[in-house]
Amino acid sequence: MNAQVSTPVAAAGTAATAVGSPVLRVPPASPAAAAAHFAASLAFHTDVSDVAAALAADGDPGFVLVDTRSTASWDQGHVPGAVHLPTALIPEQAAELLDRSVPVVTYCWGPGCNGAARAALALAQLGFQVKEMLGGFEYWAREGFAYETWEGPAQRAADPLTAPVDADDCGC
Repeated sequence: MNAQVSTPVAAAGTAATAVGSPVLRVPPASPAAAAAHFAASLAFHTDVSDVAAALAADGDPGFVLVDTRSTASWDQGHVPGAVHLPTALIPEQAAELLDRSVPVVTYCWGPGCNGAARAALALAQLGFQVKEMLGGFEYWAREGFAYETWEGPAQRAADPLTAPVDADDCGC
């Protein structure tokens, strides 16, 4: 038999805490601390949908997108218009390829890879404003955005678990 955990009922105007909830073992941050954290997070990160929307809009997106992977990975597939600058080459080539007055958005393979974060660190240490594109190339392809390979343009159908099926955006 499963043991039931009792949950106190909240009085009007108070928050209820589930007794024994693994989610609430560490209580949530105060609203002010949460606002500061999430504002900081958005200063450091963007996602593939926002990058795709900015690149698709008329005019200058206001940033340069940098693929930080190896040449073999770049050839396998990359975001159209991205600059190829492998992380190991940033110290010697960033100043030649990038303008310090233009923010940089880095990407690598995907959420299981911290290569974009390493590249963002290297660029920040050289004086560039930088954000990391969450999801990387994996989510660019999984969300159905077009990409380029050594063989030419390519595109996959959007994965319904990562992208809206019947809308242009997820509404978030």
